[in-house]
Amino acid sequence: MGFNGFPRGGLEFLAELARNNKIDWFKANKARYEELLLEPSREFVKEMGRRLARIAPRINADPRVNQSLFRINRDTRFSKDKTPYKTHAGVWFWEGAGKRMESSGFYLQLEPGQVLLAAGLHELDPVRLSLYRKAVAEEKRGRALERAIGEVLARGPYALGGSHYKRLPRGLPAAHPRAALLRHNGLYAFFQAPPPPELFTPEALDWASGIFHDLLPIHAWLREVLP
Repeated sequence: MGFNGFPRGGLEFLAELARNNKIDWFKANKARYEELLLEPSREFVKEMGRRLARIAPRINADPRVNQSLFRINRDTRFSKDKTPYKTHAGVWFWEGAGKRMESSGFYLQLEPGQVLLAAGLHELDPVRLSLYRKAVAEEKRGRALERAIGEVLARGPYALGGSHYKRLPRGLPAAHPRAALLRHNGLYAFFQAPPPPELFTPEALDWASGIFHDLLPIHAWLREVLP
């Protein structure tokens, strides 16, 4: 088929799902979900994967659910919110031989009225969090991260995410020059905006790959310091 853009109807479907977040409604409209969101996302993964391989040679772009594609079903076991379905669609490209959600990568999320693109790691597990803190605290690698962040933020309307803790890890001085980064439990740069016209055309590939390239320094730093 090839990728021809994300259909506008996909965002309309998600808006309808938000108003009718019930199993019976989704079952009756499952074919629309597959046509308007699932299949275009598969094609996007295939073609974007080839582009990302130019800047991240070990990228994983697997167009299956639970790989580069996320399940539409929500995990409600430990949540007070028991609505069964997510009202956004996301795709994920991770680099390296590590587990998909423990590796740095590139992310695109669609929801009504908004598109989000990001690069990095949303949340670090305890082992990687320890390695991250060690690298940030070191002078050479910590300064390299500061340069990477500065480079990304200078390229466009991007922001840094992952700040979480109110206090520094034990043993580090409150006046540490990278105190703000040491309070992170994840590290990612992101772009968030209303869906542009390109999103609904084949030009979405050029548009998204340009943003991913802009965000690359954050991902590259993480790939250097984490296994």
